Amino acid sequence: MDRFSSMSIFVRAVELGSFSAAAEALNMSPQLVGKHVQFLEQHLGVRLLNRTTRRQHLTEVGSQFYERSRNILAEVEAAEALAAESRAVPRGKLRVNAPVTFGIHALAPMLPQYLSANPEVSIDLSLSNRMVDLIDEGYDAVFRIGELADSGLIARRLGPYRLVVCAAPSYLRAHGTPSTPDDLRNHECLIFSHTMLRTHWDFEGPEGNVSVPISGRLMIDNGEALLKAAVAGLGIVLQSSELIQSSLETGALVPLLPGYSVPTRQLHVLYAPDRRVTPKLRSFLDFVSAEFGGHGSV
Repeated sequence: MDRFSSMSIFVRAVELGSFSAAAEALNMSPQLVGKHVQFLEQHLGVRLLNRTTRRQHLTEVGSQFYERSRNILAEVEAAEALAAESRAVPRGKLRVNAPVTFGIHALAPMLPQYLSANPEVSIDLSLSNRMVDLIDEGYDAVFRIGELADSGLIARRLGPYRLVVCAAPSYLRAHGTPSTPDDLRNHECLIFSHTMLRTHWDFEGPEGNVSVPISGRLMIDNGEALLKAAVAGLGIVLQSSELIQSSLETGALVPLLPGYSVPTRQLHVLYAPDRRVTPKLRSFLDFVSAEFGGHGSV
């Protein structure tokens, strides 16, 4: 028999005053109630109840065991209630990793809204362009842009990530304006040192898809720094629409190749496979799906 179950049945028998009353309350036979109490007595090596055909009363040891058992059962009930509440209410710290540009210009501005709606959740946001290891480095969720490797993680598809090619008016006055993607071969391109953007830029246009090799004297691993270099007239840049939008609006940069578009890259949020997603993680996944155009898991 299970000791915890027997302890619970013993407490009910004491509180209700008889085996038959406990049996009725617990939907079992009086004989089974008696067997549970007998199991405890044999396990403990002491008598807990003195019983006659008409009444029962606790022994001295039985009285002490009853009080301790009642306290233990109350603590277990409180712990279970706390666990149930934790499952229902998002609570605790979320460790999240995202690429730098996306994190600064897209994710971070949305976090106050999430934190306001989930006052018992805190977020530890790390921004990095390197491919972090979600499990080994202890992250709850990571954002990835582009093709996904087969990592064994669960990926929730978000919206497309848009890129724009542009340059400063000062650069175009000095070097001319490219009219086709192939013209970029003869221009100074500002190179983002992560992903395939450091060697080739892809476009869609009247002649279909085209991949153009690019080169330049400046390579940087940070989008913000590339933006400053582009505004300073050092070359043509290909970066996310969130990063360059304000520069386009002020005229510090102008969009190029109007007859062509840069293929969008897919944005995902990834998390570890688990039997149960915690409320804090589920609330965050649902939030970013709503904010960034999620379409479910893949």
